[in-house]
Parts: sequence; C-alpha cells; structure tokens
Amino acid sequence: MAHYAKVKDQKVEKVIVAEPEFFQTFKDSTPGEWIQTSFNTRGGVHYDPNTGQPSADQSKALRKNYAGIGYQYDKERDAFIPPQPFPSWTLDEQTCLWEPPVAMPTDDKMYSWDEDSGSWVEVAAA
Repeated sequence: MAHYAKVKDQKVEKVIVAEPEFFQTFKDSTPGEWIQTSFNTRGGVHYDPNTGQPSADQSKALRKNYAGIGYQYDKERDAFIPPQPFPSWTLDEQTCLWEPPVAMPTDDKMYSWDEDSGSWVEVAAA
C-alpha cells in the first residue's frame, strides 16, 4: 500500500492509503489528480520508519514532503509545499519547507513565533 494525495487546482484535498490499481476504477470520472506521496519524506529526505534516521535508499524520497490537506502541489518542483505559516517566512528551495527569518533557539525551552516582533518568544510551561 502507498499514500496518495488528491490534488485539484494545485491544492491537496485528501490523502489516502491505497494500491495503485484502486485508481484505475475511477481514473477518468473524478476531478483532480491522485499523486503518490511518501509518509516518511520530509525536506526532500526519506527517513527510515524504524529508526527515524535518513534512509540508505534515498530513491524513496518523494516530492520533498509528505502531502497534507491544504498543501500546494508544485508541478515544476514536483513537490508538496505546506501552507506558509507567517508572511515573514521564506520558502527553502531545497527542502520546500518554510524558514523563519531568525532561527529558533536551541536551548530545550519551548518557543512560539511572534510575527509582530519578528522573534521567538518563550512559552511558559503550563
């Protein structure tokens, strides 16, 4: 079984698990296109589902990112791109992921992005 995204007007509407033969039954009767996506692909890298480490076989990396509802499918890049989280974030052309203008601190605290100040704000523990 594999994962497939239903794409209509370059937007992902649905993601399902199916055998490729499943689509032959209605291929011409449904608007949009079904495009295979890899559950274990993030930022153009395929990760081993058992270890979480990059796979030895990177040919399994499909379309930069696992598709999600609301993602865009860019045919030229052959990539699924998540929605832009904030206006100040820019698309990394290699990973097709959005990058903040300032890197998030790596001090094991929790942070959220504050668009007004253009900075990361520590989130108080609940």
